[in-house]
Amino acid sequence: MNSSGSYYELYRGSSIGMSLIDTLDDLVHSGRLEPQTAMKVISAFDKSITEVLADKVKARLNFKGHLDTYRFCDDVWTFLIKDVNFKLDNQNTVQADKIKIVSCNAKKPGDPQ
Repeated sequence: MNSSGSYYELYRGSSIGMSLIDTLDDLVHSGRLEPQTAMKVISAFDKSITEVLADKVKARLNFKGHLDTYRFCDDVWTFLIKDVNFKLDNQNTVQADKIKIVSCNAKKPGDPQ
């Protein structure tokens, strides 16, 4: 979440976020939903997905790879990692040629520094 109290829009690019946006877009174009209402739904999605993932997901994941590129801009870290091996809680492993990790400040307004 950023300092203004609004939530990051990172999860809009996920499959569920893109499906929501496509559906809302269809509803707006068919005249069954006002654009302002669609924006409120998307904002509620940003808040809900962030809170649910923080509170409900307890799985752990370890990974190893080769850091290709990293950058820090506007309080957001971005890492591009190649030849990645993931090890899940249940000891299953998954491999990927490359991944992108985006990391943002998780502090809520009013939290101590």
